[in-house]
Amino acid sequence: MTEILNETPDKIKKTANAIKKLRPAYSKILDFYEKIFTAQEKSAIKTEIKPAQLADDIISIKAKEKFPLFCLSEFSVDVNSSRKLFKKICKIINKSDNHMSSVAEVIFAANENKKIDFNELYTALLHDDDASFGNIASKLKTDRDALAFITYNSIKPSLSIFAESASKYLDKDNPWDKGYCPVCGNSPVISTFESDGKRFLTCSFCWHKWTVTRLFCPFCDNREAGSLHYLFSEDEQEYRIDVCDRCNKYIKNVDTRIITRFVYLPLEQIATLHLDIMAKEKGFESGVPLEFQV
Repeated sequence: MTEILNETPDKIKKTANAIKKLRPAYSKILDFYEKIFTAQEKSAIKTEIKPAQLADDIISIKAKEKFPLFCLSEFSVDVNSSRKLFKKICKIINKSDNHMSSVAEVIFAANENKKIDFNELYTALLHDDDASFGNIASKLKTDRDALAFITYNSIKPSLSIFAESASKYLDKDNPWDKGYCPVCGNSPVISTFESDGKRFLTCSFCWHKWTVTRLFCPFCDNREAGSLHYLFSEDEQEYRIDVCDRCNKYIKNVDTRIITRFVYLPLEQIATLHLDIMAKEKGFESGVPLEFQV
């Protein structure tokens, strides 16, 4: 769940600076994502959405059948705050001098000329309607993937806040033992070990966090010790890559018990891309495509 605190943007900046000192090669990409994540946290403070609501009989059925609480199309979005964040993200990208800069300039201009219907845009994304989203990108004469990146990141605060409100319906006495998010059903983006020794998975879409058993592949439900192992570097004992020989997929794990600084998982995901390269060189595939992980 996203931490909605006024001090979080400052903590993100300090954390990014600390990581850059350890890994200077990440300086440019961390500068970029630090601005994105800070803008999201500032937007989250002002985001207001309708809280998640479910009837008791529906909650019971979903818990029994191990269905996620909500479909993506049922998530609430604060269109006004998301629209402002959308504009801010376009500016950040345009000034970043990366591969999306020129595209962001086109999208920003389309927004300024009121050519973007944000209700239509957000609905297409949440309904996973590729055809409609592609048509919107075509009308704007822009790159679909860049538009998707900006769109998703502009609604991410709403998604996290909605997921947090939805989590009240989860059965605290019956922990979720599946590899997909109990709130929205998406795959996890990262794994963590926390102070009590428990393992958590964090959703790649709504960023809800839930506990799971330590010996477990979230992508194929494999729980056999002989086919589950991990890769690591002696120089970075706070990180490891959990891999599964059955499905050939991996997920990165952060041991927060070792890290003394503030841990902000979206930053940890970005600052460990070298681990993704290591896993791929060993023949493993990410459970979530890299382009959708941040």
